[in-house]
Amino acid sequence: MRVLFVCLGNICRSPTAEGVLRHQLTEAGLADVIEVASAGTGDWHVGKQPDSRTRRAAQLRGYDLSSQRAQQVRVEHFNEYDLILAMDKSNLANLQSLRPGHATAELDLFLRRYDGAIDEVPDPYYGGEQGFEQVLDLIEAACRGLVVELKGRL
Repeated sequence: MRVLFVCLGNICRSPTAEGVLRHQLTEAGLADVIEVASAGTGDWHVGKQPDSRTRRAAQLRGYDLSSQRAQQVRVEHFNEYDLILAMDKSNLANLQSLRPGHATAELDLFLRRYDGAIDEVPDPYYGGEQGFEQVLDLIEAACRGLVVELKGRL
């Protein structure tokens, strides 16, 4: 099973989701059977680490994002991953327009699927530290639901 999280630049929301899900999968004993990655629909940050504020907020909660490097979504991802989860409606629309007709990956909004209260993970990039904390709160809760679903799929 392979999961790809997608946001705009792959330096805030999607790498946070990747780190949180990896951590939760390790705790659940599933890290060896489920692969997790993240990407951005834009190419501005390719090769860069997650934003320093993202890394700092994650580290304070026990998540290490330091080995992650931003990548851009590629057409191949639509057949390499089983589940591609967008952080917001704009990125979901971008993914839908990139998706080739023969693609096998499921596409959805991450929070709509696993939270239900709200559809989108807000982008904390232009805000203060509290935005990064809010993103972590939302992603941690949604990842718990995702782990339950992934266990059921296995």
